[in-house]
Amino acid sequence: MRAQAEAIEDFAAALRELRESVGNPPFREMSGRSGAISHTTLHEATKGNRLPSWGTTAEFVKACGADPEEFRERWEAANRAVRSVSAGRSGAPRGDLAAGSAAESGAVHVAIGSPEAASGGDPAPPPPEESAAPAERSRLRGPAIAALAAAVVGVGTVIVLVAIDRGSGDGVKPAGSKAKAALSPADCPVQQTNPPPAPPTHKGDAAAFIADITLPDCTRVAGGKTVTKVWRLKNVGKVPWEGYSLRRLDVPQQADQCQTISDVPIDDTRPGKMVDIRTQITTPRKPGLCYVRFKMVDASGKVAFPGNRPVNFQVIVEGR
Repeated sequence: MRAQAEAIEDFAAALRELRESVGNPPFREMSGRSGAISHTTLHEATKGNRLPSWGTTAEFVKACGADPEEFRERWEAANRAVRSVSAGRSGAPRGDLAAGSAAESGAVHVAIGSPEAASGGDPAPPPPEESAAPAERSRLRGPAIAALAAAVVGVGTVIVLVAIDRGSGDGVKPAGSKAKAALSPADCPVQQTNPPPAPPTHKGDAAAFIADITLPDCTRVAGGKTVTKVWRLKNVGKVPWEGYSLRRLDVPQQADQCQTISDVPIDDTRPGKMVDIRTQITTPRKPGLCYVRFKMVDASGKVAFPGNRPVNFQVIVEGR
């Protein structure tokens, strides 16, 4: 089942990355934009416990201002991977409430790696913002898991259920990386995934990362210390950067994370010119890996380059 679990998590990671690329709008706001799907179902789609239906996927992508067809092939590949282990389980409950054709919503949604799957109970409730009536929550009942376990054990295979905390991508971990656990120095450097292709907000706009002027990846910094991070970027497009800034994605900031301002100003930069962007970082007292990401936004607060990877810093915090 590892391949199926990876397919589901990879697809959830792609949805999280898309949402992050447009500034992490609240799920309630996304639900309002859609007008066809609950915020609870949207939140569930990012957790990686089950594959959302195509109907849910399309509404999620549209709520992020992207084209659902860009996700169709990726969803179909994940659906095939899930169905390969779920074949023959007629009548298995579906984990999504989105409307759509029978063919679209008929993907079998297997909860993988969650304590609820092992016990046959309901999925864990969403965070306070995402609470909803039980009728809105998807369910995966015990008999389906029991039937699958019996079928697999019958051919001499041992099933191992691993409990994983699937997050919504709002924490310090990068979308597409490991489960939402505290990162450690061993994870450095963290490898980012590519977000879904998307044009810049302003036609002709383009940016290129040049260098980490200070604090290159995996620099060791003492806990409870304030240091300066400097990135160098270049405006390689045709649009002047006026009033642009780097907006932190990993919010709200937790006590055990590096603390920064939420919006790092960028000096006005003409096309063809480079700019050094500075921010103060205060490291937590607790040792570990501090990984923080930012997206460039324009003067109106719109993400300038939704198809680009976030700008980040990652430092190893040592005990004092």
